Amino acid sequence: MRKIAIYDSFTEPKHRRLIDETAARAGFTVDYYAAPAAVPADKRGDYEVIYGMPKPGELKDFVNLKWFCGSFAGVDAYLDDSLYPSPEVMLSNSSGAYGVTIAEHMVMVTLMLLRHAPAYCADQAAGRWGRVLPMRSIMGSTITVVGTGDIGTSFAQRAKAMGVKSICGVRRTIKPADPAFDRIVTLSDLDSVLPETDILVMALPSTGETVGVLSRERIALLPPQAIVVNVGRGTAVDQEALAEALNAGRIAGAALDVFVPEPLPRDHFLWEAKNLLITPHVAGNMSLGYTRDKDVDMFCEDLENFAAGRPLAHLVNRKLGY
Repeated sequence: MRKIAIYDSFTEPKHRRLIDETAARAGFTVDYYAAPAAVPADKRGDYEVIYGMPKPGELKDFVNLKWFCGSFAGVDAYLDDSLYPSPEVMLSNSSGAYGVTIAEHMVMVTLMLLRHAPAYCADQAAGRWGRVLPMRSIMGSTITVVGTGDIGTSFAQRAKAMGVKSICGVRRTIKPADPAFDRIVTLSDLDSVLPETDILVMALPSTGETVGVLSRERIALLPPQAIVVNVGRGTAVDQEALAEALNAGRIAGAALDVFVPEPLPRDHFLWEAKNLLITPHVAGNMSLGYTRDKDVDMFCEDLENFAAGRPLAHLVNRKLGY
């Protein structure tokens, strides 16, 4: 019998029933391993399919592996062909499961910055009655979303419903996008839209093209009222330049959920940056029930595709990085 190994840190009984039923129809049996514990080395050769989040260095030992399905969206740590027993091993991800939870996080931190929630929380912690601060609104704002995949689009849809003035999507190529975007430009045109941006949202995977996208020079193009939200990868932002801009008041605020390195060391300069919201890479994860349900549904969909010899719906191009 063909076998599947699941690095399991999130399934509920209903998810296991669905996986087991789908696997049985496809001619597979399933073994669950409580992550972060690894599949024992002497059993790794038994499995044709992996679902979950193994350590990259473990994959080479799965000598009969044909398909690895990551239970996450960002796969930058799993792109190197040398990680796999064969370059023919297919890699898929769960991009499409995280749009709701990460978009809601983005709306939350954007409103917190626009309405001075960190200052009021600090007042509460100090036991003092704070002063009224001038607030801003998402309504009427000009937003630039860098990365128009599931996450960026989910945020744009929610922001559009809140009455924004306009939303510009920035992507690798020009092609049709969700109606929430008023226009689409390529990364090469990013410099032209930054000076008119009130809210800059970064939702990019880590690829050769995206590392350092928000450079010191581009941060300098942002207007003083701009806020920056990054939920993609920390490699997209020049963190030192961003902290300098915040501390000098050249931009109004930022919210970062991703960093280089992770976790941030206790003495890292970002902890002291002004008007910076720091969250410990929690915008996504499996904390939302919808995300867990969607993630498992996507795996089961592609398990049926895999068993039938059809193309995987969520296949990653390891050369492009997504």
